[in-house]
Amino acid sequence: MSAISMSTTPMSTISTGTTVNISDDTAENELKRASSNNIKKVLIANRGEIAVRIIRACRDYGIQTIAVYADADIHSQHVQLADEAYGLGGNSPTETYLNIPRILAIAKQSGATMIHPGYGFLSERAEFARAVIEAGIIWIGPNPETIDELGDKVKARKLAQKVGAPLVVGTAEPVNDVQEVVDFAENHGLPIAIKAAFGGGGRGLKVAWRQDEVIELYHSAVREATAAFGRGECFIEQFLDKPRHIEAQVIADKQGHVVVLGTRDCSLQRRNQKLVEEAPAPFLTQEQTKRIYQSAKAICAEANYVGAGTVEFLLSADGTLSFLEVNTRLQVEHPVTEETTGIDLVIEQLRIAEGYPLSIQETPKPRGHSFEFRINAEDAGKGFLPTSGTINEFIPPSGPGIRLDSGVITGSTIPATFDSLMAKLIVTGATREQAISRARRALQEFKIQGVASVLPFHQAVMEHADFISGDAFHVHTRWIETDFANELQSLPRQSAAADKGITRTFIEIDGRRHELGLPSDLLAGLAQVAPSGEHSLSHTQPVTKERELTDPRQVKAPISGILHSWLIDEGKSVNKGDVIAVMEAMKMEIQISAHCSGKITFCAQAGDYLEAESTLANIEQQ
Repeated sequence: MSAISMSTTPMSTISTGTTVNISDDTAENELKRASSNNIKKVLIANRGEIAVRIIRACRDYGIQTIAVYADADIHSQHVQLADEAYGLGGNSPTETYLNIPRILAIAKQSGATMIHPGYGFLSERAEFARAVIEAGIIWIGPNPETIDELGDKVKARKLAQKVGAPLVVGTAEPVNDVQEVVDFAENHGLPIAIKAAFGGGGRGLKVAWRQDEVIELYHSAVREATAAFGRGECFIEQFLDKPRHIEAQVIADKQGHVVVLGTRDCSLQRRNQKLVEEAPAPFLTQEQTKRIYQSAKAICAEANYVGAGTVEFLLSADGTLSFLEVNTRLQVEHPVTEETTGIDLVIEQLRIAEGYPLSIQETPKPRGHSFEFRINAEDAGKGFLPTSGTINEFIPPSGPGIRLDSGVITGSTIPATFDSLMAKLIVTGATREQAISRARRALQEFKIQGVASVLPFHQAVMEHADFISGDAFHVHTRWIETDFANELQSLPRQSAAADKGITRTFIEIDGRRHELGLPSDLLAGLAQVAPSGEHSLSHTQPVTKERELTDPRQVKAPISGILHSWLIDEGKSVNKGDVIAVMEAMKMEIQISAHCSGKITFCAQAGDYLEAESTLANIEQQ
């Protein structure tokens, strides 16, 4: 797509594929015309594979789509596929996909009649839902009051207790300081879960297994929660030993009908982020399934739930079941439920938002078995470190039972700013055994070059007895860290991707100042030839650094990202294995440990952006 933009307001990609400015007057006329012609337009306040997924559902449903994008996403698939696309201006989550005023301004300008938040970003922010509704736009999701109640994990816990859902011991309110966390651990024992009170998706969730890690994990949870959700309050509860993560997919309409569509198992996780999900959840007793269904339905009915949502539980090895939380949005793993029920959950969301009753009134009988593999840009051989860069080759599998929900193709760039999820491979069979066989074949066919991916891990899991056993399920939420002994080969580190965002300048047309946005790679190409015909270098050309020589004293950055904080003072002595710093990349916190003992000298400061393999510090052995 050609993306040359002139804008005093957000940018719009029209049918010609060229991004131009739409004046405020034009926007008002378009809004009136859309209303008079009953044109339905959904603005998708998200990016990546979920934005593509929603675009396709809207197209099936007969609704036009509007994409929004950060500078780095100008060439992305969701921008290419949408009927219109508007630039948010910037690259950080705060100035783009979390920018409520900007998104609402685009909605007004484009004549959007509905907004779908996808998952993550603003999907569970009640203030965004309220702002959308107050702007006269249909919100595709639960009522703001429901998001408030269930998004507050303490209130959600109280609601679950009220309806008789199973619960483990926890704090009645968010804790006020770290001493309360320490006291809880001492009184109730370890492990404990430190959980963000206003968030989900694993952000701001830390599990302490040792007393000496409680303090730092509490501070880490607060940091993550504040960065992801704008609020850092946390509460504490007991964490079940070797638990499975079980979910119930719920849909509810405005007429008061609540239906549980089925269960999912999402136990295979790293850093509390799921990697493999399946439906229906295997190896549950009839009584456990019944309790999950009853509790999920009762919680959603009590909360006056509307739309698609997920009620999550933990199931310990001894059969103890405990309510975890409610995600008031579409889940990443929703396709496995779609494949085993025949229900398109995104279309169901659209129908519910427009006021139609559910297309199904009772829990359907599962049809077959389905796995979802999250294809993340991460190096499993290096502790699932996220990697950014350009995809040189992306060849997905096909054949019976194979579905791919992807936000990338060959040539796509994975920016360091956002989540590492590239695509989702969904494999379905008549039985779990057949689905496993198909998954093995599909994972072998899948080829990705240019960035690291978790494909080697998925291939190893589908051969592991703990996961594929036909008579029991030995995987739990910490299985990767504690039981998975497969030594995966580390992948070659890719060089950082050149900036393919937007370079902005200004021009004047008819006496009015306009912002001009041009793809940076286009300018870089034009800059190679000076007006005289001589070759010249431009400030837009990427600078190549010589690789630093290896020094045994150096502490290297394992990823490209921001140095969030030092956990020790400069000049202090550290021991080998001590956690000395925290880096943040692709929405994850990565702890940095000392590789040797000695006195530390900093080479970077908190807040610095660092390329992978850059020197963070030197440790002089004593």
